[in-house]
Amino acid sequence: MELLHQRLTDAIVKTFYEVYSELGYGFLEKVYQNSMYLELKNKGYQVEAQKKIKVYYKGLKLVNIMLI
Repeated sequence: MELLHQRLTDAIVKTFYEVYSELGYGFLEKVYQNSMYLELKNKGYQVEAQKKIKVYYKGLKLVNIMLI
């Protein structure tokens, strides 16, 4: 399947595996989130943590959701 932003997706997935390989398993999500944020910033990507987005279901706004 061809992704719209294949190179960016590949870079993010690769970074995830680098972070996970460094930290291992067993930490809370926030530890991995902060590590991903720092690693992507260090690689020169523009990133935002916990960005609010609007979520709609069948045209109805549900809630503002926090998105990494």
